[in-house]
Amino acid sequence: MAGIYIHIPFCKQACHYCNFHFSTSLKLKHEVIAVLHQELMASKDYLNGQAIDTIYLGGGTPSLLQADEIKQLFETICTHYNASNIIEFTLEANPDDLNANYLRSLKSTPINRFSIGIQSFHDADLRYMRRAHHAQQADYAIKAAQDAGFTNLTIDLIYGTPGLTDELWKQNLNKLKTYQLPHFSSYALTVEEGTALHHSINKKNALPADPIQAANQFEILMEEAAALGYEHYEISNFALPGHHAIHNTNYWLGVPYLGIGPSAHSFNGSSRRWNIANNALYIKNFNSGISIYEEELLNEQQQVNEYIMTSLRTQWGCNLNHIASKFGSHYATTIQKHSEKYISKAWMLESNHHLMLTNAGKLFADKIASELFF
Repeated sequence: MAGIYIHIPFCKQACHYCNFHFSTSLKLKHEVIAVLHQELMASKDYLNGQAIDTIYLGGGTPSLLQADEIKQLFETICTHYNASNIIEFTLEANPDDLNANYLRSLKSTPINRFSIGIQSFHDADLRYMRRAHHAQQADYAIKAAQDAGFTNLTIDLIYGTPGLTDELWKQNLNKLKTYQLPHFSSYALTVEEGTALHHSINKKNALPADPIQAANQFEILMEEAAALGYEHYEISNFALPGHHAIHNTNYWLGVPYLGIGPSAHSFNGSSRRWNIANNALYIKNFNSGISIYEEELLNEQQQVNEYIMTSLRTQWGCNLNHIASKFGSHYATTIQKHSEKYISKAWMLESNHHLMLTNAGKLFADKIASELFF
């Protein structure tokens, strides 16, 4: 099985912390959508005929699409791919877009899951991040989606923002119980170079993020989520039993996926490619027959490193038997040896030839993975 990701590169306004590719001008929206259809048709062989079981509309702000535009994209997928058994079709949505009329229109589409960019239920946080919605809209969006019959919901929450006390963070997490949400994702505020937030902090116009606060609130996150019955199945993702995000889980398990649209990435097991991150050039190059992506063929060591990086983020961990059978026993032996120092620190544990991060180790996930790389 495989998945398709479609990047919708438009937003009504720029969030100060965001470093994803998007444009706040919608003037090229119709042209970009037209090329999305053409790219879907041109890329049909990338996944080698594998059946599609998940579709994910990300961005940007995919909830700027009308229901008919979503249905037309789905029709193009169904025409050119084996998509007769779609399990999960996710739409990322901003809370201010999820009004009753829009939700009613989406009932006519194959969308069966929403990822709602709440980020916080506190207005001070939302102002700091320059989100387009306010806290009342965040509450309304969840309730309106549930009332419209969409029960497979996930929300995003950000911790580590200046002014977010531990008590306010716990209040955010308590909303999960209030709305009985089956899934949520949570990320530390990161200040990426080139973002508006990075510029504001350098100009002393915004408070910087505090890594100690973020680490403390990550520990609170793990404790509170467990108390509420959520499985911490990936570093940033939590689900009630039976409600893992299928599309995203496939990313971490190395399942192939095709990325469509400006800046979208693709992976088919042996190669990785990424599209140009410029709306006008994406349109121009495709219509002129010029390649819209760069591609990298992964050698054996890169494939092993890819697996280490993604698998260690999950509750299932890094399967040494899988590495030995697919790439060679010397890889598994070397990884196991290098993991010993982290096991002795109680940052990792080994069980049935799987290496897994402990809660303490999750604070250092990227460091540990990089030091196990070949």
